[in-house]
Amino acid sequence: MKVKGYPMLASLLAVMLLVGLHTPAYGENATKKATWIWQTDLIQDGGEELLRFSREEGINLIFLQIDRQLPSEIYEAFIQRGHENQIAVHALGGDPRWALTEHREDMLGLADWVVNYNGKVSAGARFDGIHLDIEPYVLAQWEDEKDKIISTWEQNLEVFLNQVSGNELELGIDIPFWFDQYSLENGTNLNEWLIRTFDHVTVMAYRNEVESEHGILELTRDELELANRLGKQILIGVNTKEMPGESHTSFYGHGKDRMNEKLEHLSGVLGSYASFAGIAIHDIRNWQNMSNDGSVPPDDNEPTSPSPDPDPNPEPGEGGRVPDADPVTRDPIVKGTYIWEAHEVIQNSQEILDFAKEKNLNWLYVRLDLEQPYSSYSSFVKQAAAAGIEVHAMGGHPIWALEENRPRMLRLVNYVKNYNRAVEGNERFHGIHLDIEPYVLPAWRENSQQVISEWTANLDAFVTELKKDSNLEASMDMAVWLDKYKVTGQDMSLSKWMINRMDHVSLMAFRDVAEGSNGIVAVSKEEIAFADELGKPIKISVEIKASHEGDHISFYEEGAAYMEEELAKLPDLLKDSPSFTGSVVHAYTYWKNAKP
Repeated sequence: MKVKGYPMLASLLAVMLLVGLHTPAYGENATKKATWIWQTDLIQDGGEELLRFSREEGINLIFLQIDRQLPSEIYEAFIQRGHENQIAVHALGGDPRWALTEHREDMLGLADWVVNYNGKVSAGARFDGIHLDIEPYVLAQWEDEKDKIISTWEQNLEVFLNQVSGNELELGIDIPFWFDQYSLENGTNLNEWLIRTFDHVTVMAYRNEVESEHGILELTRDELELANRLGKQILIGVNTKEMPGESHTSFYGHGKDRMNEKLEHLSGVLGSYASFAGIAIHDIRNWQNMSNDGSVPPDDNEPTSPSPDPDPNPEPGEGGRVPDADPVTRDPIVKGTYIWEAHEVIQNSQEILDFAKEKNLNWLYVRLDLEQPYSSYSSFVKQAAAAGIEVHAMGGHPIWALEENRPRMLRLVNYVKNYNRAVEGNERFHGIHLDIEPYVLPAWRENSQQVISEWTANLDAFVTELKKDSNLEASMDMAVWLDKYKVTGQDMSLSKWMINRMDHVSLMAFRDVAEGSNGIVAVSKEEIAFADELGKPIKISVEIKASHEGDHISFYEEGAAYMEEELAKLPDLLKDSPSFTGSVVHAYTYWKNAKP
């Protein structure tokens, strides 16, 4: 249309501006293509890599997990750039426990945080919505108390929705395709209530076939028809994460090209549903790591450690030579856990200490939020020390293995050293523990040896800086299969180098049985032998978080009591290995909610 006269053009532009302030970045009627970002720390550098990938893949909606400890400026910069690229950003949060009355306040805290944030920033930097991922069916008590949990979940969501009403936020929630078998107390179908209540729902139709008997179309038809009647929107969620034993639930190994073909076909078929709003792909990290043709990196089937909270910070030790070490003592045996949620220590310190007392813990790795004052940690460390618990500061991220990110790692070192100088003796951290897993990065697949070269250089710098004017202990998590790699330019295995350089390592021996050919002791034998030879302590780290890498990886299925029985076998099984000093369970959050 040709517009004649500047007054009309000015009026049209004014209307467009007003509409723009209230319209999501992807536009009122645009088909959505969404993804989840669970690793919030990936946006701390501006998130340009994520935005570039989003542009390339046509993403126009991002569900961004919220780390409430991050400065608002980080979110402002990312959202502003997202909006410039026509990408809407919804604040993402969720925990299975948010379905329980006693954890309602944590969920409401997300609502408060988003509303307060949006009230302080410019229109272009505001969140467009809030997206919830609450999966109460993974709770240990679900089987016996599902009706009660559904009831409290409904109540919690009602309060949440009332709290955010009137704030022009689009509200969404993830639901599994099989929720239509449950009802609320008043007889209303659970899926119907959720679809009616939220602006849109994302149906997690995790399959890799479109039109088969149990394909995506068959699994989502009821929800789409229901949403049609209710005048609501449905996003269809698919998965790209590796799912050993459940390969039919993911596009992992299919390649981006094949996945895109199937999703394009799916979108075409679903175009006849007025309720169909688009596709959501879980999640951006796994999606980025997919090859175009479906080829799998050689080490993708090796067990990896769990992804920590949005913003981890880990590091290692000292030297490249074998030290003249004293024999390792194993008294007392370490029994510990990881605390990844920095806010837990600040807000729920007594709950952690009570749990530690109940489980007879004497060791904690605690992730730090470096934006917090020293007083946030000093009381907790003091109380832990009084209870006989040794506390090590923790941090890390896969990209800390790359030379360009060394300053991030050293920032943690400097924080802890300055903290220890500022507080009393019984309030000091004993060491710094790193969790750096660069094998999840695309760079590892492209040139693992180059990554190893930068990784070992960063670890060397970490230990060197840590040991300057301090007696802090340097430690790190280490995968059990790193012994297959060599240190760049040396005929030494990467595992042996790391054990030698650190004061101790925690070996991620993620298995759910102590003995046997594929048990904890068997998968740890090479590293334990190295530690025995080098006179270095080694701890065994095990998993109790639900794992999609196979039931044998985690104690999640068996529960906490069985796990403790298996861990109790280790001192005897490893009685001839002086390096073994105890076990550490990943992680506090999962352990305290585990099956008995």
